[in-house]
Amino acid sequence: MQDIWGAPSWSKACCGLRSRYLGQWTGLQYKKRNLVMIDLANSRILLTGAHGFLGGYVYEQLLAHGAKESQVRTPAIEDLDLRVTENCAKAVQHIDLVIHLAANVGGIGYNSACPGELFYDNAKMGIDLIEQSRLSGVKKFIQVGTVCAYPRIPPSIPFREEELWEGYPEESSAPYGIAKKILSVQLQAYRTQYGFSGIYLLPTNLYGPRDNFDPNMSHVVPALILKFIEATCRQPPEVIVWGTGAASREFIYVDDAARGIVLAAMRYDKPEPVNLGSSLEVNIRQLVEIIARKTGFSGAITWDTTKPDGQPRRKLDVSRAEREFGFRSEVDFDDGLTRTVEWYRKYGCPGRSESIFGGRRNRRITI
Repeated sequence: MQDIWGAPSWSKACCGLRSRYLGQWTGLQYKKRNLVMIDLANSRILLTGAHGFLGGYVYEQLLAHGAKESQVRTPAIEDLDLRVTENCAKAVQHIDLVIHLAANVGGIGYNSACPGELFYDNAKMGIDLIEQSRLSGVKKFIQVGTVCAYPRIPPSIPFREEELWEGYPEESSAPYGIAKKILSVQLQAYRTQYGFSGIYLLPTNLYGPRDNFDPNMSHVVPALILKFIEATCRQPPEVIVWGTGAASREFIYVDDAARGIVLAAMRYDKPEPVNLGSSLEVNIRQLVEIIARKTGFSGAITWDTTKPDGQPRRKLDVSRAEREFGFRSEVDFDDGLTRTVEWYRKYGCPGRSESIFGGRRNRRITI
């Protein structure tokens, strides 16, 4: 039987794209041109998603690596909604480098509730922005994809970039993952036909201070921190956690990921996608126990096995990033979790006058 997303037929279609478009497997000849390495100090930069979780850190890393504040354009959705083609054209005028982070994104609950919205918004923004960047003469385009694009059951673990098309993604996140993955095809097709410099990065699960702690939108680390800190205040008889705890995830501290993106923008110009990760795989049950301890929760933990686990395992092969542009993650996972919990206690705890869920942080689309 087909699943709700028609996985078997889509899987075949997606795998077929490999031989048609992806030159690293077929020996397809890309249009000859000079490699594009970016000098941030002398570049006009468009950073979409700058007002979101990852975007704020990428902005800081751009400045730390020499970009001029006056040369970095950071439009918000109130200014330019990138789901509108004309706004994409406006955004890339007189721009040398585009780093595209803007996304409609959320956790497993949001993925299940809004699959159509997730697919349409993310595909349309990316396709239009890449095309308008080409037409406008942008020198380099950085597309940040998602680990959700990988097959649910990949051929090998850790996930290797050349196996990106070897199966259908985990069903609950497939619309989001595929919407992002098709942009890698667009960038490689544009490199082949037009000599357009576009690179595609695949970061693993992010965490860190300033994350989105909205319970309706958050990913696993902020969702658990919120859940357990609230429990220490309200002291319920138990805390209920989704799934069985058997799944595992790889996490990368957000500032590490931001540094990797900026290094790639400066130093990398090849068609092959690149993983960004820490190579540390953590079991979800273990993660729950760590966060419970760090937040001071000592009550009962109950696993709601009627809820989905999501993809069984996520662990990336990160050797290409180190080899191609010298990136390695630096922040230890335990230390990063401590920083995140402490930040939430200081700025996000319920009852504070400045709500973390207000303003732009409550928007579904981070632009």
